[in-house]
Amino acid sequence: MKQLLTLIFVLGMGAVTSQATEPDTILHLVCTSGDGDSPQGISSREFAEEIAQTSNGRIRVNVFYQNELGGQNELLDQLMKGNVHFMLEWPLTAYDQRLALGFLPYLVIGWEDAFTAFDEGGWLRDLIDPLFEENGLKFLGPYPEGFGGIGTRGRYATNVADAQGIKVRSQTIFPLPQTMKAMGFEAVPIDWSEVYTSIQTGVVDGDSGNVIYWDYEYFGDVLDYFVHSKQNFAFSILSMNFATWDALDSADQRVIGTAASNMMTRQFAAARAEDEKWIRTAQENGMEYIVPSDAEMAAWVKKVRAEIWPLAEEAYGSEIMDKIRANASAPQ
Repeated sequence: MKQLLTLIFVLGMGAVTSQATEPDTILHLVCTSGDGDSPQGISSREFAEEIAQTSNGRIRVNVFYQNELGGQNELLDQLMKGNVHFMLEWPLTAYDQRLALGFLPYLVIGWEDAFTAFDEGGWLRDLIDPLFEENGLKFLGPYPEGFGGIGTRGRYATNVADAQGIKVRSQTIFPLPQTMKAMGFEAVPIDWSEVYTSIQTGVVDGDSGNVIYWDYEYFGDVLDYFVHSKQNFAFSILSMNFATWDALDSADQRVIGTAASNMMTRQFAAARAEDEKWIRTAQENGMEYIVPSDAEMAAWVKKVRAEIWPLAEEAYGSEIMDKIRANASAPQ
């Protein structure tokens, strides 16, 4: 209740402030994982600024960062209700497990395959777009980060046997906890806001699924290793409440759609270099970066696909999984 009252108060203050410049439309974007200095935070501001400029001030987008208005699932509820209008966050599955089908493990294995799948008109976009609309959301595009890994302290693993007994935080969405279990780890679903304390107090031994930026920048003082297992292509999604989108005239929809497309285009161009930069930075500052051997990767890919993809077929349906199997990266 306290967080909801804070949400109402802050959004109300944003509206009062915005009225001083008399915009026609005031919208609220929540960037739920990154703070203002994170790549997501910077991109969110650029998105808002482009919309203000392109619309000549008719549309104002107020941006709120990590935990300012509440937790991830709580804000998804507010997005669905239209109390906030945009959300930049990993796909959340409280309303529909299919919204996270892009996180199917080892769906894409290389950068070029990822670009092809997630680009406008790509095969994965063609699957995702209608699923969001079914759930009352407008899919505005993916915000790619790179291939996720496993950050741990004390010890690390590059195979199923060595992973036994290592507890790692997993995002609370299917099929990420199931993926970590198939890889040999003990998966503990934990909300993002509680990860640091959980590692610090020993509830878990590390974090999984994120690119190295998050594990180094947010937990670098409590983690020793980062294994680049690449089990998922990590990306956030910029989505919008569909009723809000549908109420806009076509000109305003073009303004927002173009700004979103520009954000995604810039991030696709920058994501690989950004990930490589943080790999170097983490190593320079004492985090050990480990790449599994080709044989270790092949074993993980084979085992995870064999165990998790049939579960995904139960969740997503055979039609979706048939398209995924026809287009997913071939094992290397």
